Amino acid sequence: MRNTDTVDNPWRSRISILLGAHAIGTMHSVSVLALAPVIRPDLGLNFAEFGLLMTAYSAGQVSGSVPAGAFVDRVGVGWALVGASAILCIGAALLTRATGLNLALFALLVIGWGYSITNPATARGVLEWFPPNRRATAIGLKQTGVPVGGVLAAGTLALSAHISWQAIIWIIIAGTVCNAGICLTLARKPPPRRRGAGGLLSGFAKLAKDKNFGALVVSSGLFNVGQYNFFTYLTSFMREAAQATQEMASLTLGIAQAVSAIGRIGWGALSDTVFDGKRKWLAAGVVASAAVFFVGMAAVGAVQGAFIAIGVAVLLGLTIASYASLMQTMAVESVPPENSGSAMGYITIGTASGAMVGPPIFGAVVDATGLFSNGWLVTAAIVASGVALFALRFRERKQS
Repeated sequence: MRNTDTVDNPWRSRISILLGAHAIGTMHSVSVLALAPVIRPDLGLNFAEFGLLMTAYSAGQVSGSVPAGAFVDRVGVGWALVGASAILCIGAALLTRATGLNLALFALLVIGWGYSITNPATARGVLEWFPPNRRATAIGLKQTGVPVGGVLAAGTLALSAHISWQAIIWIIIAGTVCNAGICLTLARKPPPRRRGAGGLLSGFAKLAKDKNFGALVVSSGLFNVGQYNFFTYLTSFMREAAQATQEMASLTLGIAQAVSAIGRIGWGALSDTVFDGKRKWLAAGVVASAAVFFVGMAAVGAVQGAFIAIGVAVLLGLTIASYASLMQTMAVESVPPENSGSAMGYITIGTASGAMVGPPIFGAVVDATGLFSNGWLVTAAIVASGVALFALRFRERKQS
């Protein structure tokens, strides 16, 4: 049920706060990637050890997703986002104290715990404040915070020429504290527990028995293998296989991020309007198209392949990088409103697991065969299997 008592115009008063929460949360992890050229040697890490930092971050999201969703359902959107900001700050502060691998790994794990709260909190906000025929549009809008945060984080490497990477992290911490103050305006007294309600994880326990929702979770994980493989290896592919310049490779990544923001909003709005709130087959079509485009990426040759690869990357930005708004909307619409936070926490297990296993699989295939094309073909097969599972096993449940 929408919280009409506390919301006048959520498009004006709420959506920018949700978008900002995603942008700030994304900056904590993506800034570490952007600052790799200075963080890695400063901490004395080899490339494999530095890669483990993102594994730790994803592990934090997986291990934190279930209690995070239950926490959101218990305390509400505002307090949950304040809590997420506090944990992000703790993780980032720990990272500034790191002198080697161990503390850095723990810091990224804590940052993963913090961000694991953001998705269920913002999704619950959309469920409470927006009508069913505008939810996917709202989720798409708040999800644009992810590429916005990525673009902002990309600029930290240029800043590192003037100040230390630790100082940059402290600037991000300061921004997070300011964001927490903004999120505090959403805080309300936690809703009273209903008589007969179970413990903190009772919502998750119900969802774990729901095979239909389980199909959505597993499908999301398979789809996210494609998204993380795409963004993790795009610049390396452009440089080594498509023979693009460093500038062109970076530009391609930036373009893909930008069009993903357009796609996140566009697919959600399309499902709200043209498809009248029916989202399953639109989502299936979007991700099935991505599987085809991965095959196209595998076909890109070295002779003038860079220009073709840019075109395919744009198509993948509009598909595999943009489907999340549809899946998140279906997740919160598939459960009772009081379990919406748990639903987002549960589905994060799938998406974060895909993020953990996808890039290592891609890298192992490329290492074994010496060909990026084989990595893209394996990715296409994994994404296509997710489409088949989603189409055959998930039944959309529209809720008012």
